[in-house]
Amino acid sequence: MNYEAVIGLEVHAQLKTRSKIFCSCPNEFGANPNTNVCPVCLGMPGTLPVLNRFAVELAVRAALALNCTVHRESRFARKNYFYPDLPKGYQITQYDRPVATDGFVEIETEKGLKRIRIKRIHLEEDAGKDLHDISPDKSYIDYNRSGVPLIEIVTEPDISTPEEASKYLRTLRNILMYLDVCDGNMEEGSLRCDANISVRKSGSSELGTKTEIKNLNSFRFVEKALACEIERHIGMLERGERIEQQTMLYDSKENITRPMRSKEESHDYRYFEEPDLLPLVLTEQDIRTYGEDICELPHQKKMRYTGELGLTPYEAEILVQDKGVAEFFEECALLLKEPKQIASWIINDYMRELNARKISIKQSPVTPHKLVSLIKQVAEKKITLNMAKEVFVILFEEGGDVQEIINRKGFTVVNDSDEILKNIREIIGKHPDELSRYKKGNQNLIGFFIGELMKRMKGRIDPKAARELVKTELDKS
Repeated sequence: MNYEAVIGLEVHAQLKTRSKIFCSCPNEFGANPNTNVCPVCLGMPGTLPVLNRFAVELAVRAALALNCTVHRESRFARKNYFYPDLPKGYQITQYDRPVATDGFVEIETEKGLKRIRIKRIHLEEDAGKDLHDISPDKSYIDYNRSGVPLIEIVTEPDISTPEEASKYLRTLRNILMYLDVCDGNMEEGSLRCDANISVRKSGSSELGTKTEIKNLNSFRFVEKALACEIERHIGMLERGERIEQQTMLYDSKENITRPMRSKEESHDYRYFEEPDLLPLVLTEQDIRTYGEDICELPHQKKMRYTGELGLTPYEAEILVQDKGVAEFFEECALLLKEPKQIASWIINDYMRELNARKISIKQSPVTPHKLVSLIKQVAEKKITLNMAKEVFVILFEEGGDVQEIINRKGFTVVNDSDEILKNIREIIGKHPDELSRYKKGNQNLIGFFIGELMKRMKGRIDPKAARELVKTELDKS
């Protein structure tokens, strides 16, 4: 408790373009190694880069949604380093003149909303991918990823805990996916995170020596790696040891961080302006046009769901975590003005079935019209809630029409109160001991009588109505 962490994140997001940033090679995951390559992205002598206009549009769209200032002029630079996955021996990126600066993202913490400032967003090309698990004594390189367009989103050191880092990353990922800027697939490397971390005495304004953890590709790994590194820093400071500025890798199997190399400074990369690309110049009209495609963002939807539709913050948060789920909910709400019931079905039943089948809501056989039809059947007391849940599972497993399934299964609700009362009285008459205990104050026994009634009537009565009738008869007996 005598120390506090200071964390900044650098998030690399691959842009959803059809082609790479400086050539026409396909930007796609999963192709055979070294098939989506050409002389430009392989860095052959004499080739020249041509900037992808759509990559610029996506970068500007993301910057505006993240509350950044988009600059009318930005410039590309060469970042020089030698590594096998970088065929040119340098990376084309933006350095001192990025496309956007000074933004922010707000996350929810136990103390309320916290603003995480974004220092800069810049465009750059991705490197290739090293493959070390094919052979025990050789490494291979797949250059398909070389030249894929990225934006790097760099925060100020405003993050204080591993949990805040994970929340920021989740929030950022959701925004980028809503914008259709990045697919957010961390397993495929579409979204990757580097974390800069230092530790200082609580209340101090002086920053400690920082280390960087590279290539974190899941929310869980971000939290665990940061927790490990914080613990390592504190342990070294307590022992009076000096922390070195290093680049670290997280070993998830051992749950430890290991040194990778000494941490580079900007001068180590010998940045200089890219001579083969003109400055990127945007007009005010360009910026306005690119911003027109910004949709309603997750936090805006959440405010509308709670303010206008009466959902709880928890319900709204669950629904907005996936753009497809939010769109499905809104289509249902247009068909039936019962947002609370719709939200309950989606959160408790729909998402359970999607997770069990490992499919997205867009792949689901249960359309908004089918779900709304099922909810209406319950509201109109044509079927019970239990019957509806059984129909819902059948819709997932077999497809079909709601009414056809109800007819085929023989689902009908008994609304004849005389018939229900007759059965209640017969059940009470057969269980005098339970009736006596109920009369002596064991109110929980009402559940026993309701259960017996439901079994006798094969679930064809509304549980709420059944409870009221059972209680009335028990109290009269």
